[in-house]
Amino acid sequence: MTVKAPAGYAAIVTAAGRGTRAGGEPKQWRDLGGRSVLARALDAFAGFDRVVLVVHSDDMARALADLAGGVTIVTGGETRAASVMAGLRALEGQASHVLIHDGARPLVSDAVIQGVIDALQAGAPAAAPALPVTDALWRGAEGTVTGTAPRDGLFRAETPQGFILDEISKAHRLHPANAADDVELALRAGIPVAITPGSEDNMKITFPADFARAERILGTAMDIRLGNGYDVHAFGPGDHVWLCGVQVAHDAGLVGHSDADVGMHALTDALYGALAEGDIGRHFPPSDPQWKGADSAIFLAHAAKLARGRGFTISNADVTLICEAPKIGPHAAAMQARLAEIMGVDPARISVKATTSERLGFTGRREGIAAIATAALMKA
Repeated sequence: MTVKAPAGYAAIVTAAGRGTRAGGEPKQWRDLGGRSVLARALDAFAGFDRVVLVVHSDDMARALADLAGGVTIVTGGETRAASVMAGLRALEGQASHVLIHDGARPLVSDAVIQGVIDALQAGAPAAAPALPVTDALWRGAEGTVTGTAPRDGLFRAETPQGFILDEISKAHRLHPANAADDVELALRAGIPVAITPGSEDNMKITFPADFARAERILGTAMDIRLGNGYDVHAFGPGDHVWLCGVQVAHDAGLVGHSDADVGMHALTDALYGALAEGDIGRHFPPSDPQWKGADSAIFLAHAAKLARGRGFTISNADVTLICEAPKIGPHAAAMQARLAEIMGVDPARISVKATTSERLGFTGRREGIAAIATAALMKA
C-alpha cells in the first residue's frame, strides 16, 4: 500500500550523482530485482500529487524515456545542495510541504514516509527519520584503533526528510554551500527538526556489496495479492457477444449497461479485489450515462493502471467462461492476446478457458454467460 500524501505535499527524489563507489554505471540506474534502483525509490512516492526527479544532465534522455509520466524531471547541479535547490525551484508556489529523498534508497517503507508526514501534520517545521547508534564507535588511523567516542545521543540519518517548502527553500538560499543533507542546512537556518522512526531496511546503496543486501531484503519483503472476480450477463437480442475483448458471432447478444463483456468484467473485478478497491461499479457507476455501451477495455485498463501506480506487477491472471454456447476454444488465443495487450503484460501470463455447467442452471439453459477470474499481483 502506497502512502497517500495530504494535499499540498510534494516529494523531491535526488538522483544527479555519479555513484562511482558502487562500481559500474551510476548506482541509481543499476538493476535491483528486475527494476532500477531509482524506479523503486520513485515508487514509494506514487501517492504524492507532485513528484520532482532531479537527474544529471547526462541522464536526462534516459530519465525521460524510462521514468516520465506523473513525474517532473529537472537537471541537477554540481553538488547535492544545488540539485535539491533545482527541485525546490520546480515546486515554487505549487506545494506547502516537501519530502526530500535520496534516489539511492530504493527500499524506503510506507511506515517511514508516513512517520515524517505525521510529524509535519502535527506541527513540526521539519522532520526526518533516523536510527539510534547502537554500536561502539572508534577513532582510527592507518588501520589501527586510536580511540573511542561516546555514542549517546547519536543517530544515523535517513531520508525522506520533510520540511515546510518555503522554509527549506530559504535555508538553501541562505546557506548555498554543500551539506551532508537537508537537515544540516535546516539547522544552520535555525529550523528545529523532529526525529521520526527510521528503518534498517531503508539503506542507502553506496558500495557493490549493498546490492546483494538489498536483493536479500527484497526477497523477504514481497507483497503478493490475490483477487477474485465473478460476473453474469443474460442473453438478449443481437448477433454477437463481446468476450474478453473479442467479438464472437452468436445468435444472441449479452445484455448490460456497457458492452456486457462478462469475461473482462470478472477480470477487472479480480484486479480491483486484489487492491481492495471494490468492484467496477465503484469506479464506473452504472447510473452514469457516459458508460452506456462503453468498451470494457476502459475498465480493465484502469484497474491495471491502478495496480502499476501502486508499484504492483500483474503476475498472472486466469479467466474461465461458463456457457453452453458460443464455442470459446477457437477464440481463446485471441482473447488471451487482447487481455494481455490491455493490461500491458506478456500473453504467457494470461489464461482464458471455458467450461459448461452440464446443462444445469441458467447457463445450462442457455439464458446467459457467467465468468470467474483470478488475478495475482506482486510488489517487491
